[in-house]
Amino acid sequence: MRCLAAASLLCCLPAFAQDPPVPLRLANAVHATCGWGTAHDGASVEGDPLAVGDVVADEGIGTHAPAELAWTLPAGARWFTCWFGVAAERGSNGSIALEVWLDGQRAFASAVVKGGAAPLRVAVDVTGKKELRVRMTDGGDGNGADHGNLLWPAVQFAAAEPAAAMPGAVTFVGQPVWPPIDWPHLWSDRPATKFAEAFPLGDGRLGATWFGGVARDRIVLNEISQWSGSPEPEADRPNAHENLPRIRELLRAGKYADAEALVNATFTCAGKGSGHGNGKDVPYGCYQTLGELEITWLGKDGKPFSGEVRNYVRWLRPRPGQDCALVEFQLKSLSKRCVILRVERDVVQLMLWTSIPCVMVPLPGALLDFDVRLKRREHATATALDARNVLLAGSLGDGRGGNGVRFAAQVRNSGDGTLTSQGDTLRFRAANNVLLLVAAATDHVLRPGRDGGPGLLVRGPHDPARLVAEQLDAAERAIYRRSSPSDATPPPAATPPPPACTLDLGGHERRAIPTAQRLVDLAAGTPDPDLFALYFAYGRYLLASSSRPGSLPANLQGLWAPEYQTPWNGDYHLDVNVQMNYWPALTTNLIEQHEPLIALVESLVAPGRATAKAYYDAPGWVAHVITNPWGFTSPGEHASWGATNSGSGWLCRHLFEHYAFTQDRAFLQRVYPVLKGSAEFYLATLVEHGPEQHLVTGVSNSPENAFRTQDGQTAHVCMGPTVDQQIVRELFGNVIEAAGILGKDAEFAQRLAAARARLAPHRIGKHGQLQEWLEDFDEVEPHHRHVSHLYGLFPGDQITPVGTPGLAAAARTTLERRGDDGTGWSLAHKAALWARLYDGDRALRLLTNLLRPVGQTGIVMHGGGTYPNLFCAHPPFQIDGNFGGTAAIAELLLQSHREREGEEFTVHLLPALPKAWPQGSVTGLRARGGVQVDLEWRDGALAEARLARVAGPDGPVRVRSRWPLRAADQAATAPALGPGAFEVPLAAARPVRFTAAR
Repeated sequence: MRCLAAASLLCCLPAFAQDPPVPLRLANAVHATCGWGTAHDGASVEGDPLAVGDVVADEGIGTHAPAELAWTLPAGARWFTCWFGVAAERGSNGSIALEVWLDGQRAFASAVVKGGAAPLRVAVDVTGKKELRVRMTDGGDGNGADHGNLLWPAVQFAAAEPAAAMPGAVTFVGQPVWPPIDWPHLWSDRPATKFAEAFPLGDGRLGATWFGGVARDRIVLNEISQWSGSPEPEADRPNAHENLPRIRELLRAGKYADAEALVNATFTCAGKGSGHGNGKDVPYGCYQTLGELEITWLGKDGKPFSGEVRNYVRWLRPRPGQDCALVEFQLKSLSKRCVILRVERDVVQLMLWTSIPCVMVPLPGALLDFDVRLKRREHATATALDARNVLLAGSLGDGRGGNGVRFAAQVRNSGDGTLTSQGDTLRFRAANNVLLLVAAATDHVLRPGRDGGPGLLVRGPHDPARLVAEQLDAAERAIYRRSSPSDATPPPAATPPPPACTLDLGGHERRAIPTAQRLVDLAAGTPDPDLFALYFAYGRYLLASSSRPGSLPANLQGLWAPEYQTPWNGDYHLDVNVQMNYWPALTTNLIEQHEPLIALVESLVAPGRATAKAYYDAPGWVAHVITNPWGFTSPGEHASWGATNSGSGWLCRHLFEHYAFTQDRAFLQRVYPVLKGSAEFYLATLVEHGPEQHLVTGVSNSPENAFRTQDGQTAHVCMGPTVDQQIVRELFGNVIEAAGILGKDAEFAQRLAAARARLAPHRIGKHGQLQEWLEDFDEVEPHHRHVSHLYGLFPGDQITPVGTPGLAAAARTTLERRGDDGTGWSLAHKAALWARLYDGDRALRLLTNLLRPVGQTGIVMHGGGTYPNLFCAHPPFQIDGNFGGTAAIAELLLQSHREREGEEFTVHLLPALPKAWPQGSVTGLRARGGVQVDLEWRDGALAEARLARVAGPDGPVRVRSRWPLRAADQAATAPALGPGAFEVPLAAARPVRFTAAR
């Protein structure tokens, strides 16, 4: 984690009256340092609510150890008081100790406070002293990422030690009513104190992550094109290809260190690349938060609310097209406060009411006083336009010292009570029922056409401030037209929800337990099949909410990010991550949500041609391991990971997969030039290698992994890693098939077939494992998170238990050697791999590890799992694990790949059903070949299957089942093609229902 000092703050405390306490803030400190990031008044160092354990404070300072804060004490000061501890976003991680120094002498040293513990109170006599210095130190547990919060730090003037009561604290009592059980919900009986507890909503472009606070609430806002940076064609080194023969020569000679040094010197990108994952201020850029909406709920004294909260409940319904989040609780001052949040029609809609839900008329008593603030820490200004509207507007840097993407967000109210605006704040007084609308936009749109310049984004003709006003106007018209019975004009149609795909595994009684506790219980061994059904529904919801046609694809954080510098720039990693984001798109019936990824692939062709020419002097196009909306296709900035050149080939799999599921010939015609261009590149760059003179790729990596050579070298750069060979073999096969379907390029297809036959084959190593490299090298890190060389098992189909049992056994050995731990997305990937080996119990073990609760939010390369809001923990939050886990669950229940080369797709029913899921049903799964499947099982055996032809021509479908299939209206079983394989005739609009013959 980076270590940055905060700017010194040079304001002194003024002379204060001798009576009331004086709050200590950064603004009146004479000195302040922060071990990482920037200290904040009123928020943690990460910008989350100021909280320690379960205590949420309305005032204080968030910082990071080691930290030091200093103030000049006013005359007459008698006591320094505060509460402090590990910031709530650290969960159970980290530890903090606090020291108080007076005039250069240490006057107090606390015990160590651990993450998750209640705050510790400090009261130190400062009588007669001039300088107060507060130091926060690491608690000594070896964790260097200790975020510490000082709650209510103040100087007091009373002679006696002040009472230990917490000022401004919120306490929770009572028993909430848990959500209805008709659909899986996420829910909690407490507000979120960190981003990884908050509930995300989105419409594919606009995102809102809601904390549900009682004194101060926070909604993090995102707009998917909120990217800094700009196109960077100069990232290609023009004559890099001149060094390629020498690099290959060194690799063939076994001089890996020399080859890697030459790659670093001549074959990486020019310029600063991704900024080593911190590209916010370089041309590569970074996906950033748009800002946030802050709501401060006021008590009768006009200060942020404090006191007793009864029966608090916060829930999210993750159902695409019908999603919403709700917070409900009771206070002494009013019978009930309810807040509902949804994102639709390109606006965030926040409805607040008291007493009676959804009655948009004033009611006596129980009125609300609150302030609404629209804010962003940098590159933006918020201004009240009038009493109803606040506008936030600004521009991000282009990485060259100029302005890049311009953006705007606007909050508009529609409520009763006394209403004023000031600066960036709307002030509601005596309000009863309020509707807040938030719109956001940038001035960049998707590049028109598919043969234009680099990247997905281009500056549009519109002013984002004008556009958000129009969006708000349209939303208001639709909302009030819909709510007015006198107006028969239907509102404009919203985006239709995607087709349903539902999973029910029973165990609904567990829904009465808060979601975060269910994670804890599962890790402790309590069975909870319904939690996996919830995770499946949530994964589909997240993809539908972060990916829609006409917009950017879901990135490393999907759509939801609170940071200005997101981890790894929130970009598109092409060595598994963005592909994993879309693994569930086709199998779980989110076909339209696949389109943004297709657009990304098409956008890389033009810049990829330039990169292919510069680095390989080759035709076609290539993309390496990272990319962004600006069309970055160059190698990364370091040889250890940036030389991987199979990213474009892996992306092309998704183009042919889309055709395989939809049987859409017009789509195949559209993307064929992209597929062909990628194949042209690899065909031109394959080289003969080894005594067998196999064709291999080079120069490349097995993504992000290192190997140890026979003479003890640690190396990354190599010739022909297994994953490259698998990707090229698959790509050539897909282009050959596409050319045949479209009736074109017969001669080119023959060249591909000849080269494909000469590719280096799979090899089994000395441990019985599938080799990751051409030679039988051992990994430097045997439990490495990437399992790239099993691409041929999943997502590919070059390795199957039926068609290649020897290779399948080697893949099993590889997985055993890799182990069942890893980062979040790696656990999801390995679960899918075990599913392809028909081992549902082992896959479920990996999925259970994926759902283990994690409190760590910093960057860690192991120990992944799940945060309380079910976001995947790499750590940090990285959404590919959510999508990979959803896809793995689907693979347990339905598979549809070629079991042997040259065969048609085989639809496999319940291929890897875990023993722990004996009863259940799933509807709406999709199979390759244009088939939709519903399944029901009892006592661990198939009870009923319903297959429907939803795309493509009528004809037979190969089906594999461990149970003989009998048509529901016939006595005979389906014709057998072999042991466990059946032929099922399917025609459009004539679904076939089978029962298992027992």
